[in-house]
Amino acid sequence: MTARPLRSTVKAKAKAKQKPPAAAKRRGKPLNVGITCYPTFGGSGIVATELGRRLARRGDQVHFISTSLPYRLPTFERNIFFHEVVLESYPLFQHAPPLALALATKMAEVAETQDLDVLHVHYAMPFAASAFLAKHLVAPARLPVVTTLHGTDITIVGQQPALLRMTKFTIESSDRVTAVSEALRTATIDTLGVHKPIEVIPNFVDPEIFAPRRHRPPVLAPAGARVLMHASNFRPVKNVETVVRIFAAVHERMDARLVMVGDGPDKPRAEELARHLGVGKHVLFLGNQEVMEELLPLADLLLLPSSTESFGLVALEAMAAGVPVIASRVGGLPELVTDGVSGFLVEPNDLDAFVRASLRVLEDDRLHRRVGRAARARAVSDFHVDRVVERYRAVYGGLCR
Repeated sequence: MTARPLRSTVKAKAKAKQKPPAAAKRRGKPLNVGITCYPTFGGSGIVATELGRRLARRGDQVHFISTSLPYRLPTFERNIFFHEVVLESYPLFQHAPPLALALATKMAEVAETQDLDVLHVHYAMPFAASAFLAKHLVAPARLPVVTTLHGTDITIVGQQPALLRMTKFTIESSDRVTAVSEALRTATIDTLGVHKPIEVIPNFVDPEIFAPRRHRPPVLAPAGARVLMHASNFRPVKNVETVVRIFAAVHERMDARLVMVGDGPDKPRAEELARHLGVGKHVLFLGNQEVMEELLPLADLLLLPSSTESFGLVALEAMAAGVPVIASRVGGLPELVTDGVSGFLVEPNDLDAFVRASLRVLEDDRLHRRVGRAARARAVSDFHVDRVVERYRAVYGGLCR
């Protein structure tokens, strides 16, 4: 079965009438899973998309419901369908069109026409709220809802006074709730007062896709120069100016290049700072990239000095590629990086400590190799995609009984 890129078709709706018996689904037969995520660059969308693709390869039918085709989702792939949420403008709407309502309507439509077994939303607001409405729209039919918390939906968006109460309500209204780290689970309970049980299911990586390279072509830097890398959405929480300052200090000691992957509001300030510090010609701003599995293995070091980080997906992908990570000791990063073994953890505002750790790894080839091997071993053993996808599928199975 091939994917339908864009909105649901009449043919797809007609096919949905051929519903497999519930008993067959309980015996481990393929599931119909709806997934909603933000389609743009960002960890939550990447995880949701890769989860859907893995489920589809197992034989499950996966229906993505979003305003546009999610990043990293191919236009055509077996068992994957895309249902577009169309936002209609109207003069009465003084602000943006009501995404939550349009999304709820589309969720309900897909649930009914595609006989969804479960709806999995990635990010609390507004997706969990839309799922709550969709669940009531399709009643008395069942539509179990799984909500996965990814970070800023709790640490930033969910704590806004205008949204806090609704965020808590929609989380507690979900049938199952998961979080990508223990730190995020604790933050959700502490800051929102959520009483719903929250299961920690971490993010994942495919170590066959994100893998070390035996020979690295000098495409990002001259032969012999060290490559430091950072990848994010360049928001203030990522401290991209700190990345530039770390690199400037390292560059004084060795021939090095800094590769900045991503885009966002703080990118112009980072570019200006690089020029101001005299390292502008040694810093390469690549913008958003869809081939991180090709870029990360070219790095000697990944810098992640975030002021908060619920998990740190790019750190995991770098680890799988055998790249040492130097990151802030915040949020979920200590659950991923073992300090001094599979990477190094530093207080987020300690610029000198970041510089010392960077130079220590870059100047000691033996240490660099040891940390890189340990990082990959940790990624493979604890965060392998197959293991984590099975955990999500177990959650779905528990709701389909």
